[in-house]
Amino acid sequence: MSRGHCILSHGFESGPEATKVTALAEVAERLGWTHERPDYTDLDAMSQVSRVGDVRTRLQRLIERSAAAAAQGPVVLAGSSLGAYISAIASLQVPVAGLFLMVPPTTMGPMPALDAAPVPTTVVQAWHDEVVPAAGVIAWAQARSAQLLLVDDGHRLEHHVEASAQAFERLLRQL
Repeated sequence: MSRGHCILSHGFESGPEATKVTALAEVAERLGWTHERPDYTDLDAMSQVSRVGDVRTRLQRLIERSAAAAAQGPVVLAGSSLGAYISAIASLQVPVAGLFLMVPPTTMGPMPALDAAPVPTTVVQAWHDEVVPAAGVIAWAQARSAQLLLVDDGHRLEHHVEASAQAFERLLRQL
């Protein structure tokens, strides 16, 4: 019997086999959660839509998957960078049990500013993030009293994959 379902969304110019979402999938499986890692690479390649691809369709794809999963039981949305952004925004339209956001952009061009449902949320942010400034993410997390893990790393969190997986495990165990 599954405890729920995790949808793990990769960042821009990444993929469903990316290191971070793979580490999260391993945690989910070990704790009895089913999981999936949608592939958004086709949408990320759509540079004619924007410099980060077709974000609206990426978001819609996640909403559809999340709604189907939520009809079956608890859903946790997790993602990195653009994957974190769409996870947070999708939580406003689909009931979720929790959010796990790694280096989430607080703004996304013409898209709405980062917002999320009032559910248990963990944010992992890098102090030296060259893409998403830490100060904005810290303020966003503080306004929601979210769990916040600040690490000495850059946007890819390459030196904190295991620390991120441990934070994800803490979130899933608390749900």
